[in-house]
Amino acid sequence: MSKFTLSEINIYPVKSFAGYSIDSVQLDRFGPTGDRRWMLVDESGVAITQRDQPRLALIKTWLHPNGLGMQFEDDQIELLIPDAQAQKCRVKVWGDEVTALDSGDEAAAWLTARLDVDCRLVYIPDDSIRLVDGIYASAGEAVGFADAFPLLLISQASLDDLNNRLETPVPMNRFRPNLVVDGCEPFAEDSWKRIRVGEVEFDVAKPCDRCVMPSIDQATGEKDKNINRVLASFRRRDGKIYFGQNLLYQRTGILRLSQSIEVLE
Repeated sequence: MSKFTLSEINIYPVKSFAGYSIDSVQLDRFGPTGDRRWMLVDESGVAITQRDQPRLALIKTWLHPNGLGMQFEDDQIELLIPDAQAQKCRVKVWGDEVTALDSGDEAAAWLTARLDVDCRLVYIPDDSIRLVDGIYASAGEAVGFADAFPLLLISQASLDDLNNRLETPVPMNRFRPNLVVDGCEPFAEDSWKRIRVGEVEFDVAKPCDRCVMPSIDQATGEKDKNINRVLASFRRRDGKIYFGQNLLYQRTGILRLSQSIEVLE
């Protein structure tokens, strides 16, 4: 049995917007509480992400007790979680279509003006259902607006290994993990099947195949394709680049910094 340490916890309130680090988090049925419960969509209700709009990385976010805060440059806005009176809409995130609540005209106007793209901000409510692919899920696990799984884990050693191959090192936020592990060997997480963090057990469901997003500087929105070229040189298989592991869980709980991580299988 191996023991490592949880060295970082991150949440991303709005899909593809900036996230931030926290000391502890409660897991709920969608993942870390507040993580990717909001999402930007176009006029057809299709998700807008950094893949098409890298400037989304420049919008800072935070959660407050009743909703969401956003900041772009010197401008801020705070929103309430949409209530039962909010307009319902059907939105698409990759292959899934789910019911969401529109966050209102003020949020849409604020984002449209700063991003120069017609868009709406939507929220996935507690009673909405978006299931994880049954190929990987064993108990009907759900996910919010994250790509496909409720949690992404990466070890610090894996990032260090990559940075040793790059001319200019990159921070962990290029890969947008929820959990960062310290104390293991590079890419040790590739071999894990089940782990325990504190009192919560996780299935290590699937390696994370990477798109263009690791090439986007989260501080500037600019792209550096060299990141993906280097990753492809040693992390490509079956035509995809893998970095990090997606997690699933059946029982909720609280995760805290410095908790031990036990590899159960």
